[in-house]
Amino acid sequence: MATMTAAQRREQARVAYDAFLRDCPTNQLLARLSDKWVSLVVAALAAHDGPMRYSDLGRRIAGVSQKMLTQTLRALERDGIVGRTVTPSVPVRVDYELTELGRSLSGLLVAVKEWAEAHMDEVAVARDRYDQETAAV
Repeated sequence: MATMTAAQRREQARVAYDAFLRDCPTNQLLARLSDKWVSLVVAALAAHDGPMRYSDLGRRIAGVSQKMLTQTLRALERDGIVGRTVTPSVPVRVDYELTELGRSLSGLLVAVKEWAEAHMDEVAVARDRYDQETAAV
């Protein structure tokens, strides 16, 4: 049996990726990307010209706790979507920005955010209608 190179194994795995399978890495990545904090962090970084400090991200994204922001940024950094730069100073300065991979994703997530903002009234009407119809049953 011939051995495969790492590149051959990656290509074989890429062909086999099926997000409908629970244990597929693509399924796990979609779960991460569908998180609201991920969408908001990516959208905030995409809207900003250049890197953003942690504190600026926290102020920009209403309702995110320090714990969630930290977890989200670490996960995005691990996935190669966000880059982190530490500048030794007093206090230490930490900046975040989208990587090339993150910029390729940002258009999609920004579009979903904008769609939600544009169609929230319609969704609210649909929810009210649904709640009234199901309450009557």
